[in-house]
Amino acid sequence: MNVHSRNISTPIDPVRLDRLAEVAIKVGLQLAAGQDLLITAPSAALPLVRRIAEHAYKAGAGLVTPFLSDEDITLSRYRYGADASFDRAAGWLYEGMAEALGNNTARLAIVGDNPMLLSNEDPAKVSRASKANSIAYQPALQKIVGFDVNWNILAYPTASWAMQVFPGDDEDVAVGKLADAIFAASRVDNDNPVAAWNKHNAMLRERTEWLNGQRFHALHFTGPGTDLSVGLADGHEWQGGASTAKNGIICNANIPTEEVFTTPHALRVSGHVSSTKPLSYQGTLIEDISVRFEDGRIVEAKASRGAEVLNKVLDTDEGARRLGEVALVPHSSPISASGLLFYNTLFDENAACHIALGQCYSKCFIDGGTLTPEQIAAQGGNKSLIHIDWMIGSQHIDVDGVHADGRRVPVFRKGEWA
Repeated sequence: MNVHSRNISTPIDPVRLDRLAEVAIKVGLQLAAGQDLLITAPSAALPLVRRIAEHAYKAGAGLVTPFLSDEDITLSRYRYGADASFDRAAGWLYEGMAEALGNNTARLAIVGDNPMLLSNEDPAKVSRASKANSIAYQPALQKIVGFDVNWNILAYPTASWAMQVFPGDDEDVAVGKLADAIFAASRVDNDNPVAAWNKHNAMLRERTEWLNGQRFHALHFTGPGTDLSVGLADGHEWQGGASTAKNGIICNANIPTEEVFTTPHALRVSGHVSSTKPLSYQGTLIEDISVRFEDGRIVEAKASRGAEVLNKVLDTDEGARRLGEVALVPHSSPISASGLLFYNTLFDENAACHIALGQCYSKCFIDGGTLTPEQIAAQGGNKSLIHIDWMIGSQHIDVDGVHADGRRVPVFRKGEWA
C-alpha cells in the first residue's frame, strides 16, 4: 500500500510513517541484500509493519517474517487462563528465533502496547509470567545482547498507548499527538531523515570517543537524593548511536536514541541514588525509587508507589540487584524537552541519565565480540534475566569522571555536558 492510499483523515501522517519505515531499514538495521528479517509488533502496528516489509523487500531482503501480539488475547490469558500457565512460556518460539538469529536474520521489534495493560491484573501472575518469559527468551536474548546480528527497536503510536500519554484528549487527538512526538524523536519530521541520523550519529560518536579516551575508573553522580559512585568494568567501552554488529553491519539498535552508555563493574557500585522520573514496568508505575548500594549490590530499596513490584524485580536472581548499564543523556535532549512521560523505556530513558539493573551488553567491552561469558564476568560484567533502565538524571545532577589515581574530570554540570 503506497503512502497516498491511506484515509486522509487518519491522525497518523502517512508520509512521516513511511519515512519511519525507511529509517528502520536504512538506519536502524541497514538491512543487507539477501538478509532475512524477523519482526515482532503489536497487531495495532500492522500499518507500520506493512511499510517496513515494503522497504525491506525494496532493499533486497530475503524473507520478512512478522509475529504479531494482541492486547485482548493477552488479557484473556490473565482472566481465563489456568493458574499453572503463568509459569510457562513459548520456549519453542524463542528457540526458533535464536536459530534464525544464528543464521544472520536481522531482528526488528516495534513497541506500542498499552504500558498499563496489566495494571489491573494479579501482580503475582504478572511477575510469574514475566520470569517464565525471560527464562524462555534466553537463547534469543543472548544473541541480542551479544550483538550477533543487526537489530533495532522503534515505536508505533497505538491508540491504547496514546490514551495513557494524553489521557485528557479524544482518541484521535491523542494518537496524533503521540505520532508527532514519535516522529520528532525519531528524526523523521524532515525531508531527509537518513541525513539527520548521520549527523546525530556523528555527534554521539564524538562523545563516545572522548569518554573512551579518558578511560575513567568510575563515574560519580551527585545531586538531590543522589551520591553514587559507579565503578566501570575493566576494559569497558563506551557506545552510542550507530554500532557494528558481529556480522559486520553498522546499525542503530534504538530509534530514538540520545544516550552514550557502557558497562559498570558489578562489584564496584556504592552510595545512594534516587529516580528522577517514574518507571513503567509490566503495568505498574513505580515512583520515587530510592536505593542504596554496597559492594555493587542494592541492599535497600524504597519507592513511594510500586515498591512491592520493585522488590519482586530485585529478587529475580542474583544479578537483578546489580547494574548492567550506565548511560549519559543531557537534560536538554529532545525527549526531555518535550516534557512527556511516554511510559515506555525506549523513549523515557532518552530523557535523562540512567542506570539499568541486570544484564550487561558484551559490546560495551573492548573486543567484546571475542570475549567469553566467563571473561566478561571476570572483567566485571553482570549477568541476569532482566535489564531494566530507570532515570537518575536531571538539571540538578552533576557527574564527574574519576581516574584510577583519584583525579576528577567534570563530565556533566547541572544535567549538561561540561
